[in-house]
Amino acid sequence: LMEDKGKPSPSGISVTVMMLLLGVLQVGGMHVYTPGDVEAVNGTDVRLKCTFYSSAPINPNTVVISWSFRPLKPGREESVFHYQQRPYPPPDGIFRKRVVWAGDVMGRDASIILQQVKFTYNGTYVCQVKNPPDVHGPSGEIRLRVVTTASFSELLLLALAIGGGITAVVILLIIIVSCRRCKKRRQRPRDRGEEAPRKER
Repeated sequence: LMEDKGKPSPSGISVTVMMLLLGVLQVGGMHVYTPGDVEAVNGTDVRLKCTFYSSAPINPNTVVISWSFRPLKPGREESVFHYQQRPYPPPDGIFRKRVVWAGDVMGRDASIILQQVKFTYNGTYVCQVKNPPDVHGPSGEIRLRVVTTASFSELLLLALAIGGGITAVVILLIIIVSCRRCKKRRQRPRDRGEEAPRKER
């Protein structure tokens, strides 16, 4: 018996279907984005930014956001924050009354703010987001470093920003003053030209 070469075999069809399904799963799903490394001065507030993308429509009633903390030294993982329809700050632990919700579920933002950070807050913060049926995907991680004072690079950037703003304002004022002076100088000859015929009359 001769096989019909024009018709694909069942095994070939099943392999193709599996490859297509794998491609869909890779494109879809939950994706969480975090900045990676964050530095904060002891005693100040710091924003832990976490945004996400879901292939499924965002439903504020079913989205679940969880933040957890892993200290630098060996120790147990601690819950930092939980969101499900509304914020649930931790009732106890080192983060009690120190965490504020700063996100927007419909804006795909799961950020939080740590208030008055301490050196014990040094460690890794894990942001996990679930938007059923998108419940699988890698979590986002932020490594927080609490320091005594701002680093030189941050102070330099702040000084440059302030200096740049002051310079821009001064330049703008100089331009405005110069334009007004030029306008007055141009106006004087015109005024003199108009007054001369009046005197002849």
